[in-house]
Amino acid sequence: MTHRLTQRTITLRRARTNNLADLDLDIPRNQLVVFVGRSGSGKSSLVFDTIAAEAGYQLNETFPPFARNRLPKWTRPEVEHIGGLTPVIVIDQRRIGGNARSTVGTITDAWTYLRLLFSRLSEPYVGEANHFSFNDPVGMCPTCSGLGEVVVSAVEQFLDLDKSLGDGAILLPGFGNGGYWHAQYADIGTFDVDTPLREWTEPERQALLYGGQAAADLGRKLPKEYEGVVERFERIYLHTSDNLSERKQEAIRKFTRSETCSDCAGDRLNQAARTVTVLGHTIGELSRLEITELVDVVRTVDAAGVVPVVAALIARLEAMVTIGLGYLTLSRATTTLSGGESQRIKTVKHLGSSLTEMTYVVDEPTVGLHPTDVESMIELLERLRDSGNSVLVVEHDPAVMAHADQIVEVGPEAGNAGGRLVFQGTFAELRDAGTSTGRALARQRPFKASVRRGNGKLTVVDASRNNLQNVTVSFPTGVMSVLTGVAGSGKSSLAEELVAQHSAVVIDQKPVSTNRRSTPITYTGIAPAVRKVFARHNDVPAALFSANSAGACPDCKGLGVIYTDLAFMDGQEVVCETCHGRRFTPEILAHKVNGLSIADVDELTIDEATNRLPDAGISRALHQLAAVGLGYLRLGQSLNTLSGGECQRVKIAKELRPMDEPTTYVLDEPTTGLHLSDIDMLLHVLDRLVDHGHTVVVVEHNLDVIRQADWLIDLGPGPGRHGGTILYEGRPADYTHPATPTNTALTATR
Repeated sequence: MTHRLTQRTITLRRARTNNLADLDLDIPRNQLVVFVGRSGSGKSSLVFDTIAAEAGYQLNETFPPFARNRLPKWTRPEVEHIGGLTPVIVIDQRRIGGNARSTVGTITDAWTYLRLLFSRLSEPYVGEANHFSFNDPVGMCPTCSGLGEVVVSAVEQFLDLDKSLGDGAILLPGFGNGGYWHAQYADIGTFDVDTPLREWTEPERQALLYGGQAAADLGRKLPKEYEGVVERFERIYLHTSDNLSERKQEAIRKFTRSETCSDCAGDRLNQAARTVTVLGHTIGELSRLEITELVDVVRTVDAAGVVPVVAALIARLEAMVTIGLGYLTLSRATTTLSGGESQRIKTVKHLGSSLTEMTYVVDEPTVGLHPTDVESMIELLERLRDSGNSVLVVEHDPAVMAHADQIVEVGPEAGNAGGRLVFQGTFAELRDAGTSTGRALARQRPFKASVRRGNGKLTVVDASRNNLQNVTVSFPTGVMSVLTGVAGSGKSSLAEELVAQHSAVVIDQKPVSTNRRSTPITYTGIAPAVRKVFARHNDVPAALFSANSAGACPDCKGLGVIYTDLAFMDGQEVVCETCHGRRFTPEILAHKVNGLSIADVDELTIDEATNRLPDAGISRALHQLAAVGLGYLRLGQSLNTLSGGECQRVKIAKELRPMDEPTTYVLDEPTTGLHLSDIDMLLHVLDRLVDHGHTVVVVEHNLDVIRQADWLIDLGPGPGRHGGTILYEGRPADYTHPATPTNTALTATR
């Protein structure tokens, strides 16, 4: 009997997912393979939407239907043949989540080991491990339900003291003049309706706000059922259990704030759990230690009965230190982590795995990392490979490319001009290959020859947010400043302080839309203009060309697909058989402009539409997206398919419109997702903002961007409590000492 040799490659034949152009590729297994190429070239379509999607789909098919419904959904890719797959684990940049109960400790399982330790060794004895869980009723603080925070009324926002009740002094929705609750205060004969509240006595204002004893102390006749403004607001908005309307949610955001729970002081646990100790420390005290400090404390635990627990906890903590997250605490909420921090935590979770022959698909693992920290991430990727796994990485950082066993470049350009294999080989071979990536690697950007001097300054005073150590620093206006420093050094905290102390527009990497109907057409606001062009050329009403109105396909309601809920089986989404995915009725599709139907417009790229749609306003709006390197996007492409870097560039494009007043823009790592050759495009866009009289502040690790800035503010020297101070402020080219991480990285490339 002959045995077939195990296939040692992942083979793809005629891959056509998204913009892939019948791509054929053989990828070696059990190696570190880095995929490169310009933004939109097809890297993600190949790695995530084809390889990972097919592996995930086939693995899910091995489970019964009821279980499949609870597993991640995978859309099967367009590919003629794919072989040699192993189970896939995707480590992406999406933030870990918005669950207020999730912390660094819970997401890494370190908290599980720590509470198990306390359940065995605490003095006095409290109970099993669930008694130290803030997600279990037996352990959580009853006041804040284990959240560590309570929502309270921002009473200082309730009143405009310069107005009278008659003029609308109560700012809460429904309480002002003409509002439903207005008469409960203005028409009861107790309060002066015409006098500004600033001229009232303090007891009068207290009675208006709080009722109860404050109203009784006022000594005036009040209705028996009188409720103070604060009482009524909290009853209506905070003490209701129904689904809150968007209006109520907006009122809560505006007129409340979160405060540390007064009972547990943020420890989240009930009194018994938060007061017992191990080695003289409460579990809350240990959760607030930086991980580098916590691991030293845990090492001193020598009780024989908990040796396996201590070993497991130390291993998890040391892995986090190794990957550069030692500055975090176990109590840190995951909602406050950056995309890069989230990604590294996800990676740590897999280090202790005994599984082999897995395929790890990793999306830009160096995002959020200072150049001096990149080596730690590379070591981690190599550890995953050396454990017998295949590691496929989408990356733009040359340092990661240099450690790859093989590099695959997809291109040569973006969109329809991409999707082809243009290079496969070693890093040394790539540098001489003449591809987009090869040419970019061979070039080095110098420091900016002449920097702008600025026309004023914005001073941040006594900043103490997070780890900032009472920092006072000035940002020159009318120039581009860059904030640098290792991860956790305080860059983002200082940027937040700048926004808090001075008005600024923040351009981050959060999704621009979660609505599947939102596209470049809708986001840029050109949808009405497109409809008017079709209406004008065909002499029919513009509403006919909206997929949400009369012209929409009656069967799919203008979505182009039909979704069928199959209960415990996977829901089925199929292209609408009536309109074949084109969303409109045949009568509407018969109307043309320059040979294009309204459905054809969706298939145009931004670059194509700029030339083919005869309207100057449309061209101007689309040109702003093309200017930030997004000309390859299709007009009908759903915005919820964009990467973090693409989302940020969409926001930048929107801000390129002329502003009446000079504006300060704060950008969070705008090079995320950008190919080396696209850095010039980004710098040109940022220069345009400055040329229009605006101030640009960039949080960035990319050395090319740092060298091209007008002003540099470096924080550190380390992360967490080891950072939070200003190491340097001045021209980037003048940063020659001291030997900080940023200066060292710049010096290495001078």
